[in-house]
Amino acid sequence: MGKGGGCVPSKKKAPPVVSDAAPQTDREAAPIAKDVAVEEKTNGGGPTTVEETVAQSVLKLKIFIVFYSMYGHVEGLAKWMKKGVDGVEGVEAILYRVAETLPQEVLYQMKAPPKDESIPVISAADLLEADGFLFGFPTRYGCMAAQMKAFFDSTGQLWREQKLAGKPAGFFVSTGTQGGGQETTAWTAITQLAHHGMLFVPIGYTFGAGMFKMDSIRGGSPYGAGVFAGDGTREPTETELALAEHQGKYMAAVLKRLQAC
Repeated sequence: MGKGGGCVPSKKKAPPVVSDAAPQTDREAAPIAKDVAVEEKTNGGGPTTVEETVAQSVLKLKIFIVFYSMYGHVEGLAKWMKKGVDGVEGVEAILYRVAETLPQEVLYQMKAPPKDESIPVISAADLLEADGFLFGFPTRYGCMAAQMKAFFDSTGQLWREQKLAGKPAGFFVSTGTQGGGQETTAWTAITQLAHHGMLFVPIGYTFGAGMFKMDSIRGGSPYGAGVFAGDGTREPTETELALAEHQGKYMAAVLKRLQAC
């Protein structure tokens, strides 16, 4: 982040190293002795130096893309966002959806399509495994949907212990109309991050010329990517999807800079 950049202390200064000497945990490993690397070289298998062993065992930074999507618009943005994150070396994105709170009968009457069962439902405890987050949700009267709010409400224990403090997070949204809350939905969600001590990462105008185009309808704002859903049948435009991919890349780059401090 540069001098005086207010960097968050990195927990990954010393990368983990694979070793048979001790059981492995998700982010920790026992140091490997030089004679182990030498022995592997002699036997003609595995890394030839301690440095190569370290390089091969460095874990990627993880960004959890956590979303709620009723008609698939937010989910579509989430998948393009993952594409953007995964395109940055050393960072990977994992998709999660929050639990549905509406009864199946109600969803049927609302003509909501089935959920993608290949995307797992996240629990509050799962958040501990991530280095950063992108939270996506549709709006309800200018605020996040109740399903996402219910998920944040379940993170009380993490809040008491400030387990998520210092972790960066961004938002992306879906609204039915142009004046339906593309900005206020993200803006009002910042309170969730503030209480957890998390760092809000907006995209600003880093998308460049795409943020200034007036020749077509486009969701998204300086707060994050967005899509207009209309009555639920409108498909995201190429610009809306490109903005989502850009936000994924941008968040991954910011996360890497924070971890490098």
